[in-house]
Amino acid sequence: MRRVPGGGSWKKPLPEDPDAFVSRTVQRYEEHSGAALARLMRFMGMATLEWEARGAVVRDAHGNEYLECGGYGVFFHGHSHPTVVRAVQRQAEELALSTRMLLNLPQAVLGERLAAVAPEGLQYSFLCNSGAESVEAALKLARAATGRRSILATGGAFHGKTYGALSASGKDMYRDPFVPLVGGFSHVPFGDAAALEAEANHLAESEGGLAAIILEPIQGEGGVIVPPDHYLQAARAVCDRFGALLILDEVQTGIGRTGSMFACTQWDVVPDILTTAKSLGGGVMPVAAMMARRACWHPFDDHPFIHTSTFGGSPLACAAAIAALDVIATEDLLGRAQRLGSVLGDGLSAIARRYPGAIAAVRGRGLLWGIELRSEGAGGMLLNLLIDAGVLVVYSLNMPRVIRIMPPAIMSEEQMAFVLDAMDRAARATEEVASEL
Repeated sequence: MRRVPGGGSWKKPLPEDPDAFVSRTVQRYEEHSGAALARLMRFMGMATLEWEARGAVVRDAHGNEYLECGGYGVFFHGHSHPTVVRAVQRQAEELALSTRMLLNLPQAVLGERLAAVAPEGLQYSFLCNSGAESVEAALKLARAATGRRSILATGGAFHGKTYGALSASGKDMYRDPFVPLVGGFSHVPFGDAAALEAEANHLAESEGGLAAIILEPIQGEGGVIVPPDHYLQAARAVCDRFGALLILDEVQTGIGRTGSMFACTQWDVVPDILTTAKSLGGGVMPVAAMMARRACWHPFDDHPFIHTSTFGGSPLACAAAIAALDVIATEDLLGRAQRLGSVLGDGLSAIARRYPGAIAAVRGRGLLWGIELRSEGAGGMLLNLLIDAGVLVVYSLNMPRVIRIMPPAIMSEEQMAFVLDAMDRAARATEEVASEL
């Protein structure tokens, strides 16, 4: 069994026959969840099961341990943070789900807490269950508030896989099987302020008019693409000029991931609408929010049932999010994200310089980093080597040759050193294979 720093203290007994147990579970996947996913996991050598997780460590059904550096950005607080878990347990004993016929306290408290930590003026929140749902709410609000139709988005963007969110996303592979998508969406290259302004001018003069521009402050699934310094300010100025709304999708970058509560504050930009999700549930509960200014909230005030969610903003989810915000403050997770992010960024940059035959670029902020390999095949090899070494990382769906590293802010210095050592060895092996091809 493989061990990693900080592991070794577990409560849940392992299966008596792990191989048979895993094999039966994979068979269930094949028969009831789709054979393709199970086949892919087998092919990549990852046909095992998550069994237990705590802090920065995950254990599989065979007892092997991994350091969490993936999770698509969910585990900023680590796994099963005790403060968040206790809050959910207490809430479950009192009121788990809302009747939706009466108001509930956790939803009111979370709305107040979000307004306190959000960029100035984002007073109202619509609570839901996933990032895609928060984007759907943002797009609907933008059209209803402006009375206009056109939405300007960017290539390489990822906003979710529901119809409206997918229409804003910029990857044909995910879009093409489902056309026709929601109409009125245009795309320009991310980071190109001149192209953004030109297309905005065109849409503003069109019959539908420009309702909104939607951007990620840093593209996550697009390959951890950090925009030029003045790009977000340029987008803000374009929206102001045409009376359109600026939607910033901070589903992945929000709630501390980049070293500030929201990444947009690092460019001193305040959107009209902001979406967030991944880290908001403290790694324990799914919860998302769409926040907006008073000036554009009137459609939801005029018709409070125009956009609702039965399970969105459940007392359980709100309790988790409130506790997650408490933990960020009491444990200085923003400061930890900045310090650990500096160590991680410096370490990855040094590795890239040592192995230029394998790594084309390293980029990121805080605890969101992308390693761009020379080819998609090299990306797959690096991912497998890291997992074999005990480090969980993830692909970037819109740029598969970029491996994303997103460790929790509670990770120790010893664990971070383990991650960087594993990365060094994996990059060296990847370069050696690449040189022989």
